[in-house]
Amino acid sequence: MVKKQKPRRVYDDNFKAEAVQMLMDGHSATSVALRLGVSCPTVVRRWKREQLAQAGSVADVMDSRVKELEAELRRVERERDVLKKVAPRSLGKGNSHALMI
Repeated sequence: MVKKQKPRRVYDDNFKAEAVQMLMDGHSATSVALRLGVSCPTVVRRWKREQLAQAGSVADVMDSRVKELEAELRRVERERDVLKKVAPRSLGKGNSHALMI
């Protein structure tokens, strides 16, 4: 006799996020699985592990972007400082096109 397998259930990202949030709130994986109708607590734990790993990679990307923006800010501030020093000299007599900051 051949056992008939149940179709594999696919959970959307919002459902997984809700389950992970329940784990983060202190509920056990077993209670979360039972409450949400997930067949195995191990699945809920795996979702948490995957979500934390993904969050780590997003944080790395954000850190990199912050460093890029800080470097650009320092460059623009140096340019501004140079222009501030040049501006008073260009305000001499007869210079109607002076740079104003």
